Amino acid sequence: VAFGFVLTAARATAQELGKLPYVPTPQIVVDEMLKLAGVTANDFVIDLGSGDGRVILTAAQKFKAHGLGVDIDKSLVALSNKQAKVEGVEDRAKFIEQDMFKADISKATVVTLYVLPDFMEKLRPKLVSELKPGARIVAHDYYMSGWYPDKRLDLTVPEKVAANGTDKAYLYLWIVPSIVSGTWRLEFDSGGSQQQLVVLGINQQYQVISVTAENALGPMKIENAVLRGNEISFTASVRSTAYKFTGRVSERDMVGTAVSLGSGKPVAWKASKLASEK
Repeated sequence: VAFGFVLTAARATAQELGKLPYVPTPQIVVDEMLKLAGVTANDFVIDLGSGDGRVILTAAQKFKAHGLGVDIDKSLVALSNKQAKVEGVEDRAKFIEQDMFKADISKATVVTLYVLPDFMEKLRPKLVSELKPGARIVAHDYYMSGWYPDKRLDLTVPEKVAANGTDKAYLYLWIVPSIVSGTWRLEFDSGGSQQQLVVLGINQQYQVISVTAENALGPMKIENAVLRGNEISFTASVRSTAYKFTGRVSERDMVGTAVSLGSGKPVAWKASKLASEK
């Protein structure tokens, strides 16, 4: 399978979750996590394993976002909801007692995590299957093997030494990509007498893609293929002219514009996934 998402559901019991250590995230790390995710007032942030609630409280207070904290410890949930009222953000910050594996995260535009590596791996299928393309995932210290982060930030945080034995904090950002693997039929007007018809073949490992293309004259040169959420771009040579294609993915369709690197005049293009492709 070209696509690297493993959609087999992972299970974790409440007993397993109860054994997770509670280590508060230093405030400076919380701030940097939310900055790394680019949180704004338009976002809905979900913190899985929310502890004392500081991630969601900060998102609501400093970034004016809405958010939900999920934790299995009812005393921490009660404390977080109480603090939301104290800070006057209870309309934007809510906390619930729930198994993080059973939480509905489909509404989230940002998910934050500070859980041990084993739980990062168990959460991966849930994250990639429930979150929409373009959603951002930010994790503190622990990453998901095989899914390279879109960005990484290293911090020096003296406050961590007592609990972690190190003053280093590592933040990882992933942007959930659209599923684009497969064969696509692309059409665009390159200025000739007929529409250009191109067959694209895309292999995908999370956000890393490789693209091949062929038109009536044979294979085409494709370079700089990038997938970021539901946005795709690549450079393709048509006849002797190189075009920069940019567009958006919507399930089985792509639409966008192509610009000749010589003229700079944009032309529309569209692509549809072949019916035989799942």
